[in-house]
Amino acid sequence: MTAYKDGDPTTLSRLYGRSVGKPLRARQQALVDDLLPKISVPDEGPVTAERLFGEDCPLHFEIGFGGGEHLAYRADLLPNHGFIGAEPFLNGVAQALTHVEEQRLPNIRLHAGDALEVLSRVPDGALTMVYLLHPDPWPKARHAKRRMMNDGPVRMIADKLKPGGEFRFGTDHPVYLRHALMVMRRFTDPQTGPFEWVVDGPASFQQRPSGWCQTRYEKKAREQMGHEVWYFRYRRK
Repeated sequence: MTAYKDGDPTTLSRLYGRSVGKPLRARQQALVDDLLPKISVPDEGPVTAERLFGEDCPLHFEIGFGGGEHLAYRADLLPNHGFIGAEPFLNGVAQALTHVEEQRLPNIRLHAGDALEVLSRVPDGALTMVYLLHPDPWPKARHAKRRMMNDGPVRMIADKLKPGGEFRFGTDHPVYLRHALMVMRRFTDPQTGPFEWVVDGPASFQQRPSGWCQTRYEKKAREQMGHEVWYFRYRRK
């Protein structure tokens, strides 16, 4: 993923850390070699529903899909919608490919790399939903500029969403939570902000909304690490 320096989308700095973990199993490597090229987002040119799926359909984008559980869940739930997922971590991409194959999901396209590079090629107003679930918190203050929830990336997300489209964000990290709320306060200003916060009291962001599945990471955060999880929905004005 990438970040904008001073909000300028022409100056990009790397947001993610390592991109490869433990060696892939034989089946995972075979999926990376054979299936990934068939469903990869093109390296150049506009990223549109017509180009990816051969027809005009509602288009969803997940930034950093982890192991792909949420992406596969949503794609299975909405078979007439197109889903784009970007993830720089190769092991996560391999896991997502397993979901695509096992669940026979023809409405998913993947990018093994920088999410914002792909998002920048989506036409403005083309997306129905954008998801950012449990991004790397970069908890140290000196790394705050590396967080996805910053003015530049959020401005791009707003631009790519159609009016009425939704941006969903979730985190279990209190430092990231405070930072994200500070950023989104500027984007939900009643007069000038492009978003409105879909909220109805604390329960709205303390309980998982309908259609938002629990990922393996979220389950681990709750049950093994004892973390609280927060869920946010923002609608494009």
